[in-house]
Amino acid sequence: MRLAVDCMGGDHGPSVTLPACQAFLRKHPQAELLLVGTEQALAAARGWERCTFVTASEVVTMDDPVEVALRRKKDSSMRVAISLLKAAEGERARADACVSAGNTGALMAVARYVLKTLPGIDRPAIATVMPNRRDGYTTMLDLGANVDCTAEHLLQFAVMGSALVAAVEGKEEPTVGLLNIGEEAIKGSDTIKQAAELLREAAAAGQLNFHGNVEGNDIFKGTTDLIVCDGFVGNVVLKASEGLAAMLAEFIRQEFTRNAFSRMAAVVALPVLRHFKARLDHRRYNGAALLGLRGLVFKSHGSADAFAFENALARAYDAARNRLLDRVHDRILGTLQPSVPGAAVHAA
Repeated sequence: MRLAVDCMGGDHGPSVTLPACQAFLRKHPQAELLLVGTEQALAAARGWERCTFVTASEVVTMDDPVEVALRRKKDSSMRVAISLLKAAEGERARADACVSAGNTGALMAVARYVLKTLPGIDRPAIATVMPNRRDGYTTMLDLGANVDCTAEHLLQFAVMGSALVAAVEGKEEPTVGLLNIGEEAIKGSDTIKQAAELLREAAAAGQLNFHGNVEGNDIFKGTTDLIVCDGFVGNVVLKASEGLAAMLAEFIRQEFTRNAFSRMAAVVALPVLRHFKARLDHRRYNGAALLGLRGLVFKSHGSADAFAFENALARAYDAARNRLLDRVHDRILGTLQPSVPGAAVHAA
């Protein structure tokens, strides 16, 4: 498996991405990395095994508008890294997946422009995992790529998300929940009601394992393997969850440092506190998939440290190793085939 890494993206650039790449290579002896960046930035990685340098002369900053990233910085590390996923006719692509911590809007726009979407998919979506009470993960999408979605878009998200869970977690028929303000079918906007009907039809045809409407607390209960929503709601949920986790950790720290007695109690409870902190650590869940493209692109948090970026690399590696792109394509053909021009020919 070869991963293309945008080493210049994010708040910290090579000071984070290169140590993360080094740690990732130690743990994944079958992996190869294509390190993309300026010659000066990549100098520290010279001589590393299983690494190839790909030079880029420009960098997309976290503040760059989408237009700048797409039309002016055509030799940016982000664009070059994504281009490595595109194969010339009759040849294999140089990379199996791409990872970047760069500007989310720019990454989505460049990836969509360079790679294009899969047949049957109108819009790519961002998917990631969140911890739940069952000591597992709940996969959720969309997390910000699409603010306004139609019922058909939500069905497409469910199809792509199901393929992601099946590929990475080995659950061939993951349960799908539609995020709503209540479990009852009569609740929600017209779009949500229409989406629920489409999902029920897909479930009746044996194409999806639709559980039904779910509420916000079901994300952390682990009620379903996958939860679908529009990007506006998903991004709010994600940021609120990260803020809540940080607040809980800070509250616990304050209580255990309040006085001498609480500090003594903290010493006794230290193993439990460390385990609790690890379970809430958002860095463990870093690495969101941009689903629906003709290539595997993973987005790391812009402020990620080396540990978090390494986890994003691991997620991209697992997705490529488990043929996520093929699985998404197969599910699209099975569920959305009537809306995919030439799908039967392509499948053959």
